[in-house]
Amino acid sequence: MDSERIDYKRQIKQLEKTNRVLQKKLERSEERRIGLEENNQKKESLFKRVISDLQESQDILEKRTQELSQALENLQLTQKQLVEAEKMAALGNLVAGVAHEINTPIGTSITVASTLFDETQAFVARIRQGALKRSTLNSYLETASESSQLISTNLERAGELVQSFKQVAVDRTSLEKRQFSVKHYIEEVLVSLTPQFKHSKHQIEVTGDETIFIDSYPGALAQIITNLVMNSLTHAYPSEKSGKIEFAVFKNEDRVQINYSDDGCGISQANLSKIFNPFFTTARHSGGSGLGLHLVYNLVVQQLQGAIVVESEVGRGTLFKISVPDLKENIIQN
Repeated sequence: MDSERIDYKRQIKQLEKTNRVLQKKLERSEERRIGLEENNQKKESLFKRVISDLQESQDILEKRTQELSQALENLQLTQKQLVEAEKMAALGNLVAGVAHEINTPIGTSITVASTLFDETQAFVARIRQGALKRSTLNSYLETASESSQLISTNLERAGELVQSFKQVAVDRTSLEKRQFSVKHYIEEVLVSLTPQFKHSKHQIEVTGDETIFIDSYPGALAQIITNLVMNSLTHAYPSEKSGKIEFAVFKNEDRVQINYSDDGCGISQANLSKIFNPFFTTARHSGGSGLGLHLVYNLVVQQLQGAIVVESEVGRGTLFKISVPDLKENIIQN
């Protein structure tokens, strides 16, 4: 009986001990649960704050994106307007140059015609007076012959300039396509550019096959030719140095190739990869806009659906290679 009571007490103590251990574990579990809840609340609060910050950042980003998009649109519009202004400026220079060039043969023709008129009046007066001599007749005929030849030569020259200017000017302001001989058209544009290099010693040559005709945009080609020539005159020959400028036209497999070269000072390798970029110029101090070669690139690639590459070496000149598609329906071989 006593032994059973002792065993019972031992079991009770053991149970009490186990109960205390379980109580401790329960308390620790409760503490951990409370800690986890607090931690989860902190995480949830932090998560909400992060979401709020992200939303605010997204709103700011969207606003900035809209602002940048508008700024880009404004920049593209401004660039387009500047390019159009560049085209019109080139046309204005062409008009002024041709007007100045035409003034010389027309002025000469007017002077010679006036002289011939005076001589004719004097000749008629002598006939009426009955004082005509053979020497007077011979002198008048010689003057009339020389005057007629000078008037004819100068008016033909003026007519060539007017015709060239008329076609080139129409092409520049028109977006219409037409068939034309590439080599002949380049020569026609160069005639209209004569005033730009008239007083220099530059040699300009056009070589190639005159039977290569293309159905394309002559106005775009005229602008390309003008900008390439003016770029060379401005940048390639400092200190009024003279040189040779050449256009070469030929067939290259399924394409028409137009090579333009000058033997000027060349372009440094550091600048070679940037020359077609808008607003890039090494002549900002002298009024360069940096749009000339950018316009050339756009006209070749977008308008003529072609390609253009440039090769240059300092001191040895520059070569522009322009190729346009030689489609069967667009090329006529005479």
